Amino acid sequence: MIYMDNAATSFPKPERVYNAVDHFNRYLGGNPGRGSHKATLQAGSILLDAREALSRLFNIKDCEQIAFTANVTDSLNIALKGLLHPGDHVISTSMEHNAVARPLNTLAQRGVEWTAVACAADGSLDPEDIRKAIKPNTRMVCMLHASNLTGTIMPITEVGKICREKGLIFLVDSAQTAGVLPLDVETQNIDLLAFTGHKGLLGLQGTGGLYVSTGIEISPLKEGGTGSFSEHLQHPEFMPDRLESGTPNTPGIVGLLAGVEFILQTGRENIRCHEQDLTEILLDGLKEIKGIKLYGPGDSKRQTAVIAFNMDNVDCGELSMQLDYQYEIVTRSGLHCAPLAHQTVGTLESGSCRLSPGYFTTKEEIETVIRAVHDISKQIGG
Repeated sequence: MIYMDNAATSFPKPERVYNAVDHFNRYLGGNPGRGSHKATLQAGSILLDAREALSRLFNIKDCEQIAFTANVTDSLNIALKGLLHPGDHVISTSMEHNAVARPLNTLAQRGVEWTAVACAADGSLDPEDIRKAIKPNTRMVCMLHASNLTGTIMPITEVGKICREKGLIFLVDSAQTAGVLPLDVETQNIDLLAFTGHKGLLGLQGTGGLYVSTGIEISPLKEGGTGSFSEHLQHPEFMPDRLESGTPNTPGIVGLLAGVEFILQTGRENIRCHEQDLTEILLDGLKEIKGIKLYGPGDSKRQTAVIAFNMDNVDCGELSMQLDYQYEIVTRSGLHCAPLAHQTVGTLESGSCRLSPGYFTTKEEIETVIRAVHDISKQIGG
């Protein structure tokens, strides 16, 4: 099998991730914050280690400002619904995933004003268009760091500067970039960083988190057990307990810690460089195939390792199925939970086939993928 769906979830994971999760489940266990025996203290220590590792990766000064969640969708819902109120204005882009678009649609029905700034046909954004959309009641800019459809990298550094100048909260969805592209909450003026654990961070599904800048108080979506101040009915107001209710996914966070440690030791820049090389080979190869239409920048420097394309006279779902059943190449087809992005690039009705290699993908596998697409193209062309 050649796995080309890392934009959905990374596979395989580093061996240390599998080993760390297995070791925890077999020999440690423990529910962090619940009691004072060794098992629970060890579990709590692991969560602290994970927060500290993430802080090093994202240049976060206080690791206690990171709350663990179930995934990036969870994080985005917490941030958006915990901060925006009727009468507030929020700005996003026309390339957002439904993890942003659907919560904002719900909030819009409750009286929050929402502007989705139009992006270009390749998914790119002019940061000045964000500035032009700002109104007196604008409270937040929420945007993705890179598209899950086209891989287009967004100018979050420039937008962060605009937000800081205008006194706006800046929320970044890093689902497609954490662990691969530079993320620095200080230099990029990021107030809220939503991330998922199972993609570029190389951890397991069911893990994620939300960084909240000091001074921003989010109303929790839920209250419950945290292991702290159990004698009070009022939920703790300090981070991270404020946003962490109930038993955490400790085995998953163990895997997340192992994934982040792998990134820190390997070097995020080395991971990006490898994926960029693969993307360039893939783009060059697909451009030579008759009947192939590519979407997005078409430039490995301006996009992540995510490539969307269609083939003339072939449904994207059928193409994906042929790649799977005939060539054992795993891809993703359809609308990728991003109808706004598809509308922007012109594929809302057709959808697209998406290829997304990862750090463990080889150049030989990329060449095999190109040959497979070429073969299918020749079959269709007669």
